[in-house]
Amino acid sequence: MAQTHWWVSQNKTYKHEVPGGYLWSPVRKSNGARYPFYDYMLQVQPGDLVFSYYKTYVQAVGIATSSAEPSVKPDFGSVGENWSAYGWLVQVEFQLLSTPVKIASHMDVLRPLLPPSHAPIQPSGRGNEIYLTKLPMDFAFTLRALIGEQFTLSADEALKQETPFSVLEEEFEALQGRTDMQDTERRQLVNARVGQGLFKNNVRLNEDRCRVTGVSQLHHLRASHIKPWKASNDEEKLHGCNGLLLAPHVDHLFDRGFISFEGNGELIISETMEPEVLTAWAIDVPRTVGNFNSDQKHFLNYHREHILLPRTG
Repeated sequence: MAQTHWWVSQNKTYKHEVPGGYLWSPVRKSNGARYPFYDYMLQVQPGDLVFSYYKTYVQAVGIATSSAEPSVKPDFGSVGENWSAYGWLVQVEFQLLSTPVKIASHMDVLRPLLPPSHAPIQPSGRGNEIYLTKLPMDFAFTLRALIGEQFTLSADEALKQETPFSVLEEEFEALQGRTDMQDTERRQLVNARVGQGLFKNNVRLNEDRCRVTGVSQLHHLRASHIKPWKASNDEEKLHGCNGLLLAPHVDHLFDRGFISFEGNGELIISETMEPEVLTAWAIDVPRTVGNFNSDQKHFLNYHREHILLPRTG
C-alpha cells in the first residue's frame, strides 16, 4: 500500500501531541457540523508520514503507528475548551527536526504545488486555519527534500509497537456494565488498561525512558500504573502522572510491590525481594533514579502505602 503524506497544523496542541506521540481531533465542530480536516483522521493508516507545522515551521515529522480510534479528549489545559469531550486519536511516532523548515522561505518551489482545495498553507506562505489535511505527492516529496537527511525514522522502526490485547475478562465485563459513560469513553478505558491509547501518550509527557534500566525504545517499555487501575477513579486511570514507562521486568517488580520509589527518586526494595534476582537483572542498590514531580509523588505515596511489600531496613 502506498504511503500517504499528511500535514497537521498544531499551533494549539503541538506541545502535547508531539511529545505524547499522537494526533487528536473532535469528531465534529462545536456547532455539530462535519469538518473535512477532522474527517481526514479516519483516512490515516499505519506507516503514513505526518509533517508537524508549528509557529510557521515544520518542526517534526512522524510515522503513524495506528489508524483512528475513539478517544476521550486529552488534557490540553485551557486549549480547546469548546471541543467535545470525545474524538479521534491516531498514534504517531514523531522525530523532532534539528533544523526546522520555515515554510514561507520556500514558497517559490512550494507555491506551484499547492492543491486547489484543502491546502495546508496560503500562496503567501501563511498557514491556513485547518487541522489535518492530505498532501499531494509532489508537494510532499519537495517538502521531504527540503528537510533532507535529518529525518531518519523509518516506518519499520516506528511500527515496532505493542499490539493491542484484551483486558482481563472480568474487568472488561465490569466496564461493559457501566451506564454512566458513553461507548467511546468505555473503549478508551479498556485500551488504557493494557498500556495502549491515551494513557501511554499521557505518561510520555513526563517520562521518556525506564527510570531503572535507562531503556528509551518505547516498543520495549510498558506504561505501568502507579496507583493501580482497580483503585483509580476514571480521571486517575488516564492521568499521565499516574504512570511510569518501565522495562517489562521492572514493571513486574513494581506492579507486584517488590520495588517502589521515594519522591526524590530513591529506589526502595522490599525485604521479600530475592537478592539473586536483583543481581541477575542488574538492579544495583542503593540507586536514585531522579526526582519526580508533585503529581507523581502523590501517586507514589499511594504505591508505597498500599502496594509496596515490607521493605528492607
